[in-house]
Amino acid sequence: MIAAARAADPDTVVSEHRAADTTPAEFENVVSPSLFGGRRVVVIQAAQDAKKDLAAALLSYVGDPDPDITLVFSHAGGAKGKALADGVRAAGAEVTTAAKLTKHRERIDFIRAEVRRLGGTCPEAAAEALLTAVGNDLRDIAAACAQLVADTGGRVDSATIARYYRGRAEVSGFTVADATMVGDVGGALEALRWALYIGVDPVPIADALADGIRTVARVAGAGRGNAYQLASTLGMPPWKVERAQRQARGWTADGLVDAMRVAADCNAAVKGGADDRSYALERAVIAVAAARSGSDR
Repeated sequence: MIAAARAADPDTVVSEHRAADTTPAEFENVVSPSLFGGRRVVVIQAAQDAKKDLAAALLSYVGDPDPDITLVFSHAGGAKGKALADGVRAAGAEVTTAAKLTKHRERIDFIRAEVRRLGGTCPEAAAEALLTAVGNDLRDIAAACAQLVADTGGRVDSATIARYYRGRAEVSGFTVADATMVGDVGGALEALRWALYIGVDPVPIADALADGIRTVARVAGAGRGNAYQLASTLGMPPWKVERAQRQARGWTADGLVDAMRVAADCNAAVKGGADDRSYALERAVIAVAAARSGSDR
């Protein structure tokens, strides 16, 4: 709605207000005629939290709105504030239903779709890193996607997210492992180098790589099935099973055996058997990805 208003008039003024913190007087001031005219968008967030006097003021306004003002309500649904929602709908409001995203997979898909919508690309590992950094609020996630696409020219990767959100969610061994398991060698090496640069110890990175291989092997060995059903059998959270099921595509049993040998050698190397632990990790990432590529042939 805001984008449409700004497309029609780039000078559109947007103001956002939380219902719980807004008084009727403040609302009336916001929607009062402006000396300078022009289009405005007024957003009332969490409208279900509006107190009775504000709800009355809102319903009174929607009965005779200013044609130059677009009033947008966000409402969580449910019984709270239902009278306000019903009244706004009865006044002829355009209603867009946005189901709440409750699953980890849905949020990852949302991030990747949002970046694509903005003209960029976002690998799965980068989406995982962004979700860890920003949290589950979709407004925060969407804003982060827009900022990252604008600042990077569209290439959103794990290392970029680590730079932007350093101190909130560092690139970890699991970021490296996730990219490696889907054959994204470039992304895995980039994440690895950044993780080492910011001080992540090589040992947990090697452990995460081994864990990623074991997890994919366990899930692949369990056969096809619903992630929620397999989760109880395997003793894993459903989102981890779902991720492993996706990562398992392209792997064969022989490829996983080869990858396990690589992980074992890498583990020994970073725990004292190698002079250059960083190089040992890089070699392992490339070798594991090669085992997967060998599975594809």
